Amino acid sequence: MDKVIVAKDVSLSYKADETIINQANFSINSGSFVFITGASGSGKSTLLKSLFGAIKLKQGSLVVGGVELGNVSRSKLNFLRRHIGIVFQDYKLIKEWTIEKNIMMPLIINGYEKSVTLNQVESLLKHVRLKHQAGKYPLELSGGEQQRVAMARALSHNPILILADEPTGNLDEYSSELIWNLLEGANTQLGTTVIVVTHHIPASLSIDYKHFHIEYGSINEIS
Repeated sequence: MDKVIVAKDVSLSYKADETIINQANFSINSGSFVFITGASGSGKSTLLKSLFGAIKLKQGSLVVGGVELGNVSRSKLNFLRRHIGIVFQDYKLIKEWTIEKNIMMPLIINGYEKSVTLNQVESLLKHVRLKHQAGKYPLELSGGEQQRVAMARALSHNPILILADEPTGNLDEYSSELIWNLLEGANTQLGTTVIVVTHHIPASLSIDYKHFHIEYGSINEIS
């Protein structure tokens, strides 16, 4: 099975005199569903950021989607990011854009035709049960609705990899269940690799998954 991520002796930090992740070695197969857990401040989000080049490696080799991130050019990094969907805990929606336009953004960046873009957005709005909110702006929606928009945006361009940072951390039960169903569906129906940082792995998931736990800078696989 192809590896979508291979990390060898990866160390991460924000300052020269600290190490958050220390010489991590792990790999993730294409099509896997992966959870990353750990205490607050353990480095979960730092690790996730490294997977789309938002934080540079302190040491080691990190290959994501065939791209070596250790010394990556801007053009290659942009190419990789066009194949990744990202879901943040705080949504990261553009407040001045409508819900519909927010979901369109990755499709526009990837150069999709207008007709394809409109059809894809309409389909996704139905999927996340927000078609009636298409013309509204993010601040007119609840937190759960905003996260569903962020999820639709992450799925819009059919990414090979979805990275989700505490995607249900602040949500009500209805929205949380919908987000987990969307992530599970992307994995099982589309074969998308899904990596989720979370404090709590939901018991309702009916799929096989891989579990990495971060403690004291080490990444350990939990069997």
